[in-house]
Amino acid sequence: MSNYYVVTGAAGMIGSNIIAGLNARGITNIIAVDNMTKGDKFRNLVDLQVADYFDKHDFRDALNSGEFDGKVKAILHQGACSNTMEHNGQYMMDNNYRYTVDVLEFCIAQKVPMLYASSAATYGASSTFREEPEFEGPLNVYGYSKVLFDRVLRQRWSELTAQVVGFRYFNVYGPREEHKAGAGSSVAFNAFHQFRKEGKVKLFVGCDGYPDGGQLRDFIFVEDVVKANLYFLDNPDKSGIFNLGTGNAQSFNDVAVGVVNAFREHEGKGLLSQAEMVQQGLIEYVSFPDVLKGKYQSFTQADISRLRAAGYTEPFHDVANGVGKYCKKLMGSL
Repeated sequence: MSNYYVVTGAAGMIGSNIIAGLNARGITNIIAVDNMTKGDKFRNLVDLQVADYFDKHDFRDALNSGEFDGKVKAILHQGACSNTMEHNGQYMMDNNYRYTVDVLEFCIAQKVPMLYASSAATYGASSTFREEPEFEGPLNVYGYSKVLFDRVLRQRWSELTAQVVGFRYFNVYGPREEHKAGAGSSVAFNAFHQFRKEGKVKLFVGCDGYPDGGQLRDFIFVEDVVKANLYFLDNPDKSGIFNLGTGNAQSFNDVAVGVVNAFREHEGKGLLSQAEMVQQGLIEYVSFPDVLKGKYQSFTQADISRLRAAGYTEPFHDVANGVGKYCKKLMGSL
């Protein structure tokens, strides 16, 4: 083995899309790393070209024992438990924090670029989403596992021997997330399948001063996430912790409208406004669950000025375009 790209979380949505992006460039010397306990995740890798696969635990052991010394070109570390409702803090801190420290130690020792997944969950209930410590206040142990590594990285910045880039992903949606069906999957994915099954999309009633379905999130299409990762891979002189969102918050209503109109377009029907959808019962508002109270971000919007300052100029899909494109892909797989 020599000069391999390592992608952890390879069978996850972002990891598998990154591999697809590398494959599109003709790059196949890729080590895919994941935990395939949930075997259905293999579907995300079926159409991709990789050189080898490692179980996450075997990979960590091999990394720490020196088996990969001198053999790695870059590590794109996407592997993490992303379920914000996971309450096992010991598991979360080992899987998300300690694992990432292991990767960092290797990359420092080997002078290997490291691109890793942080999260907008680091900001918690903050209304300012800028990559500075004073705006960080995670609401769950998932968010803490992510912010702790970011903070440790800042302390160790002078030790770095190669590029390190952390991406604070906002609400990512798009192809290859079918394995996460349920709590971990995107609003767009859940709305698509709910509408297909029930003929309506259910959203939460208003909270925190927002109207019904009016809570705002920065929804980012996974294609845009891949482009940003590849940009930094192409520019190894650029390091830092960067927000990766569109910079434009949109409502859950916008996602629902995009999904419903994608179905209507597919069926040759005319497009409807949100008000018309509510009137016709195609969007329905349901009570806010107690389990999410105090742990819910009603507003997220990435400040992407630091990302732009790093030279990343690509435009982002808005919800109408991204969700429309995603729904067509989902319909094609039915």
